[in-house]
Amino acid sequence: MIESVAQLAGIVVAQTEDEGGFIASIDHALFSCPATVGDLLTVSARVIKSFGRLFMIEGNVTSDADQLLSVQLTLGVGKL
Repeated sequence: MIESVAQLAGIVVAQTEDEGGFIASIDHALFSCPATVGDLLTVSARVIKSFGRLFMIEGNVTSDADQLLSVQLTLGVGKL
């Protein structure tokens, strides 16, 4: 689920930066309950702030009304 938030955020950031990216750090992740087979997951991500080639992302994964994941991570954009 963390990867799905990072992928979504990467799509948003890559459109503006026109480069690939990578997860630089997972700053905070809280799993509330597990996803089960057949669950329809809704993934959301937003850029909180950027500093140079790094972007702080806040994301959530929900299923119906249940929040499954709340995460804050940092994406790096460009080559290592």
